[in-house]
Amino acid sequence: MIRALLRLIPLAALLAGTCLILPAHRTAAQAASNAPLQISWEVRNRFRLFREERDFQLHVESERNRSILASEDALELQSDGRGWARNMVNRLCIDLSGRVNEPCTRDNVKESYLTPVDHAITVRLAGAAPVGAICAWSFDDGDGPPQHSTLDCAEALNLRVRYGRPTVATVDVSSGSEASQRVATEIRVRDLFIAGLGDSIASGEGNPDRAIALADEGFCFRHYLGTAAAQYYRPSRAGYKGGRACEAPDTLQNWQRHSALWFNSACHRSLYSYQTRTALALAVQYPHIAVTYLPLACTGATIADGLFGSQRARECPPSKSSTTCQSGVNGQLAELRDAVTAARRRQPDRTLDLVLLSIGANDVFFSGLVTDVIVDTATERTLFRSTGVMATVDEARSALARDLPQGFGRLREALKPLVGDMGRVVYTAYANPALARGGAPCPGGRAGFEIHPSFNADPRRLAAVSSFVQNEFLPGLKALAMCQSGILCNDPSTDRMSFVDAHQAAFADHGFCARAESDPDFDRQCFAADGKSFDPDIITAANQPMLCGRSAGEYRAYLPRARWIRDANDSYFAAMTYPQGLPTAMQPSDIHDATWGVLSAVYGGAVHPSAEGHAAMADAAFAAAAYVLRLDAGVPDVTTLPEQPPQR
Repeated sequence: MIRALLRLIPLAALLAGTCLILPAHRTAAQAASNAPLQISWEVRNRFRLFREERDFQLHVESERNRSILASEDALELQSDGRGWARNMVNRLCIDLSGRVNEPCTRDNVKESYLTPVDHAITVRLAGAAPVGAICAWSFDDGDGPPQHSTLDCAEALNLRVRYGRPTVATVDVSSGSEASQRVATEIRVRDLFIAGLGDSIASGEGNPDRAIALADEGFCFRHYLGTAAAQYYRPSRAGYKGGRACEAPDTLQNWQRHSALWFNSACHRSLYSYQTRTALALAVQYPHIAVTYLPLACTGATIADGLFGSQRARECPPSKSSTTCQSGVNGQLAELRDAVTAARRRQPDRTLDLVLLSIGANDVFFSGLVTDVIVDTATERTLFRSTGVMATVDEARSALARDLPQGFGRLREALKPLVGDMGRVVYTAYANPALARGGAPCPGGRAGFEIHPSFNADPRRLAAVSSFVQNEFLPGLKALAMCQSGILCNDPSTDRMSFVDAHQAAFADHGFCARAESDPDFDRQCFAADGKSFDPDIITAANQPMLCGRSAGEYRAYLPRARWIRDANDSYFAAMTYPQGLPTAMQPSDIHDATWGVLSAVYGGAVHPSAEGHAAMADAAFAAAAYVLRLDAGVPDVTTLPEQPPQR
C-alpha cells in the first residue's frame, strides 16, 4: 500500500505507472465505485543499510504524516531518551570498521549491497474488490516462465523482482458467477546509490548510536601542572571497576570496554547524522525506490586530509582482545571511487545518483575556534596554542580566503567523473551554533561548559566567532558551492552544487545556550544556569559529583531539548570520548590525565548538532535531494538549485 506522504506530492506522481485496467467486464455497481481496482506495490526494507525490516518499519511508522524532526522527537520520547539507534547499530550492512558487508544477509537473504540483483516487494490489490474475491496473480520479467500465485484478494503477496528490468504484474479477480476483471501494471524498482561525504557535521559527531552509560559515582581528573591535591571529579563510566581515584591509574583497555558505541568509531559516524536521516527518509517516503547508502563522512576531515588524503582516526571501538587503535582512515574520495568502480564492474550501468556533502569547517579551523572560545585559563590556553589545537578568527578568515577556494576547486573536479552534473551534489550548509531567541548571540559564561574547570565561554571571543560564522563563513561557503561572488568555475551551469540552508533560520532559536521549561527534568535541575553544576569538594564529589544530588545516569542524550547544539556538558555525558587518534604529543599519559578531560569535550561533539539538530537539517536536505532525483514535482524550500539534471 502506498504510504501517505509527508509532503504534498501531486496525485499524478503517485499514480504514474501504478495500474493499467485491461478490457474487463464490470457490474454497474463496480463501475459506479469511487475506488477502481488497482495493483499497489512497495519495496520492502528499502533502506538497504538496515539488515532487518523491523528497523526500517520503525521509521515508516514514526514518519507517517510527520517531518523528520517531529519523527525524531517522537522516537526520543518513545525510547525514554536512550535513542532509537542503540539496538540497530549492530544490525547494519556495514561493520564497525566501515567495511561494506559483501554479501549482506538482509531478512535472511544474501544480497550484494552495492549491486543488488533483485528486491523484495509486497504486492496487493487495492480498490473495491468484492468480499471473498479470488486473485490469480502472474509476474513476468521476460526471463523464464512467469511466476503464478492464487490467493484471497484481501491478502498481500511477497516476492522478489529482478532489478534493472520491468516485471509485468497481472491479476485476474474473480468472485462467484460474476465475470472476472483483469488488472495489470509494470513494476520497476529504482535503486538509488547515495554517498555521504564530509566532516563531523556530516558524520553525526556528538551523537553516538549507543550513548555512554554514566555511573552514580565520580571519576578523578588532574588539573594541569597541579599537585596531587589539584584534582576534580566528574561522573564515571557505568560498569567501570578500575581505579576511580587519581592515585589509582588503570589501563585504557579496561576503560574502553565501557565506551559509547558508534557504527564507525574511527570516524564517529552515527545513524543520527543528517546524511543518514536524509537517505533513510527518501526510502521511507517513496515506496517504489530502494536506497543503497554509503556513509563515508569522518569527524575531523578537511578537504585535503579526509576527502583527498587519509586522516587520523578519532577513537577505537571497544575491544576485549586488543589495545591497538586503527591509526588512520582512508581518504573518502578514494573509498568512493573504489566503491563506484566495483559496482560498475559488476553492473556496468550502475551510477552514483547523489552525493550528500558538508565540508569546510575544519579547513578554517572550526574546532580550534571552539577551543579558543571555551578554554579560559592561562595554562591550558598556552598549552593548546603551542600544540596547534587553538585557532583565532584571523587565522580562520585567512584560510577562508586563501585555502578553501582552491580546495573546493579540486573537490569539484574530483567529484565530476563520479556524478557527472554537480547538481547531484547536495551541499548542506552549517548552522550558526551560538544563536538563540530569534538570532540573538548566546551570552557566554560557564553554563553548559563547567564539565572542565578551565572552560568558560568567553563572551567577547564567542561574539567574534559567531559574527565570523554568520557574516563571513556561511556566505563564503554558499559562494563556493554555487560559483558565486567571483568564485571561478569552468562552467557554472554544470559546476554548481545544489545548496541547502533552509534549516539555518530554525537554528537561530536553538543554539547551545537555549533553555526552556520543556527541557528534560534532569537538565533543568542539574545543569545550573549559573554554571555551578558539579561539586567542587573532592571528598564528597568522589561519591556524588552532581550538586543536584541526582545520579548522572539519569541524563538522557536523546530527549527533546530547546538546544539543538551539544554543549560541553552534553558532549561528556553522551560520548565521553577518549582521544586515541590524536598525535602522540597530545595523547594523555593515563586515563586520569588532564589532557583528555579537555579533549573529551572538544573532540567528543561539543558545539555540534544534537539528533534533533540533525533531523532539522535532514528535513531541509530531503527536499533538495527529492527534487534533484526527480522524486517530487515541486521545488523545495532551499536557497538555490542548479538546472534540473537529466533523468538517469
